[in-house]
Amino acid sequence: MNVLIIEDEELAVRKLTKLLAEIDPQLQVVSTAPSIRTSVAYLQSQPALDLIFMDIELADGQSFKIFEQATVPAPVIFTTSYDEYAIKAFKVNSIDYLLKPIKRLDLAASLQKYHDLKGQSEPLALPAVSIDALVQQLRQQIQPLEYRRRFLVRHLSQWLPIETGEIAYFHSEDGVTLLRTITSQKFSLDYTLDELESMLDPALFFRANRQFMINVQSVQQIHPYFNSKLKLTLKPAAADEVLVSRERSADFKKWMGK
Repeated sequence: MNVLIIEDEELAVRKLTKLLAEIDPQLQVVSTAPSIRTSVAYLQSQPALDLIFMDIELADGQSFKIFEQATVPAPVIFTTSYDEYAIKAFKVNSIDYLLKPIKRLDLAASLQKYHDLKGQSEPLALPAVSIDALVQQLRQQIQPLEYRRRFLVRHLSQWLPIETGEIAYFHSEDGVTLLRTITSQKFSLDYTLDELESMLDPALFFRANRQFMINVQSVQQIHPYFNSKLKLTLKPAAADEVLVSRERSADFKKWMGK
């Protein structure tokens, strides 16, 4: 079983090669490539490959470019430092991924997945349309997004720019979306909370429930509540109770801990 490793960190190559040998001695790392350029050159030689391990971030760019310049003849297991949220597209594809630093159990599970898929279909190959769709999804998820930096709000007879860092939270009230600043000013917006959710940096703003989108800096206290919910104390104080549902509690705690 011939394996290609595309990875620009020599230490990572040695560690992966060692783990592969320990898990399955029949695996043979036939070549390694540290860049897009060397990977494309090697793949253009039409090597006989069964499996490819490919780092997403290489020294000369993202490895997705390899698919544009050469035929990838074998299934790919991506390796990456991105978190699971960023690469969730892998969950619904026959390609797998491994988070760095690679753990033995995770690598063994990925290899088992490969063998299971190979047992279902011979030879194992991912249709070109699938890899194209996956690459497009990953590009959209991984490349930096342009989040809103400010909002223009109406105040009396003038318009005021409000920086997102000045916003404590957004609140939906009687069908109207309100913006509340850290100095307790209140303005109305023409956007719904659903629309705002896609505009704002998720590292800074969290959709606590259907009525509130909150800035991490506005959370003053977190209280356990009935049915595993969480009750929040915000600054400035909200007129309504701000609860995080049981289903969202784990995500909220993870968000607050970042």
